Amino acid sequence: MPRPRVCVRQSYYSVPAHLAGRRVAARLGATSVEVSADGKPVAVHTRSLHKGSEDLVLDHYLEVLARKPGALAGATALVSARASGAFTPSHQRFWDGARRELGDAAGTRALIGVLLLHRGIPASAVDAGIDAALRIGTFDADLVAVEARRAGWPAALPAAPVPLPATASAAAGLGRAAPSLAGYDELLAEVSA
Repeated sequence: MPRPRVCVRQSYYSVPAHLAGRRVAARLGATSVEVSADGKPVAVHTRSLHKGSEDLVLDHYLEVLARKPGALAGATALVSARASGAFTPSHQRFWDGARRELGDAAGTRALIGVLLLHRGIPASAVDAGIDAALRIGTFDADLVAVEARRAGWPAALPAAPVPLPATASAAAGLGRAAPSLAGYDELLAEVSA
């Protein structure tokens, strides 16, 4: 399998795994390297000044690591994420607990599920979700997502549940026509023939 990275001026930069082997465009700036595919930006890296260096983003490899969870422990991208602070001590505590509770492969997949949350939820909220999951001793990425959303966007949660109509007549007041069963008689006639 081709590696999901591009080489620009003898330095390597990661791209999302689904782009491995595909042609992408790289734009070299004074301080950054921007990679795009099909005209859309897919990665931005700080430009390296050293030949042969690698700038790998753990997020770019998560889909591959979900299929091969044993590779995460020795992944160069994990070392980079730890060095940059993107992989926090909270992540490590969650991973350690998940592997103890669920086993190595399932625990690593649970961590990968948590890491995927960073794509749509702020890091501080994900950390709060991890802490909440650790407090109750559950290693489920869905629970971390719920707790992260609760911690990250308290104003976005509705103050009270939206009431639903109790009867069909109340539902009729919503402006939709009642369904018709006229076509079913024709279908039954065709089936019995």
